[in-house]
Amino acid sequence: MYVVTGGAGFIGSNLLATLEAHGIAPLACVDRCDDPHKVRNIAKRKLAHVVAPEQTFAFLDANAADVKAIFHLGAITSTTERDLAKLDEVNVRLSRALWVWCTRQSVPFIYASSAATYGDGTEGFNDNATVEALARLKPLNPYGQSKHTFDLFIAQETAQARAAPPSWAGLKFFNVYGANEFHKGSQASLVPQIYPKAITGEPYPLFKSHNPAYADGGQLRDFIFVEDCCDVMLWLLETRKVHGLFNLGTGKARSFLDLASAVYKAAGRESSITYRDTPADIRAQYQYFTQAKMERLRAAGYTRPFTSLEDGVTATVQRYLSKSDPYR
Repeated sequence: MYVVTGGAGFIGSNLLATLEAHGIAPLACVDRCDDPHKVRNIAKRKLAHVVAPEQTFAFLDANAADVKAIFHLGAITSTTERDLAKLDEVNVRLSRALWVWCTRQSVPFIYASSAATYGDGTEGFNDNATVEALARLKPLNPYGQSKHTFDLFIAQETAQARAAPPSWAGLKFFNVYGANEFHKGSQASLVPQIYPKAITGEPYPLFKSHNPAYADGGQLRDFIFVEDCCDVMLWLLETRKVHGLFNLGTGKARSFLDLASAVYKAAGRESSITYRDTPADIRAQYQYFTQAKMERLRAAGYTRPFTSLEDGVTATVQRYLSKSDPYR
């Protein structure tokens, strides 16, 4: 049995679709399916189990002999979350408990970290996972700090040669986009947010730049297609000798204007962009540039090319967003 926490969420539901397409089964989804969009995210999957988060360890203990791997994608992912106790409980303590469970049961463990751990990028975007390198990073928000805290925990465990799962990997996801984002609302990528405007030819208001080094719409991100992320996780599952903390982006930053223009083009419309002030409450913590260094994952043996921004956006729009059933 292959267990995906956060399996009804964005990346989790896409991973379940990828695993199913490759004949990997049975599959168990751990998530709280109290949102109609999340229910539809997994409606097409042939799942052996759907488990409420509070039942996670009871379920794992009852099925320990059958669990082949855990993909831990479940988390509070809102970059504006300010409840520190909640973030600690879900993003740190639960993650530690799963690491310990996988160690004791000798189960492979693949988990989601985040590019938010890099903060403003002053220290670069090099996925050096030593305790010393990680300690220099300064995340800009509590969400990023919670992910960073767990990365540090694993770095300390492995540096002291303590027991660990037989294979493990953490992935610092950069700006992921693709199908099954509707439940995220304002936290979804800009692709599903722009599309309703694009299809009617209305203008979409991107954030203005408040940094003189960047033009309006020229803020840069490493946008990565969710299906590429799933391919990497599938590869990690199949390549048990690889372990460590890795960046997961394309290695090429693109502008928000590029992204928006790609959505309009995929929708068959002329690009129409306006600009609005970046909200004051996030302006001081706003990242103007992210770009993953991908050398470590490549050196580990992952050789497949990443989907271009234009091709990934086109696939998202034409395969999903434009359909009467837009779920993967």
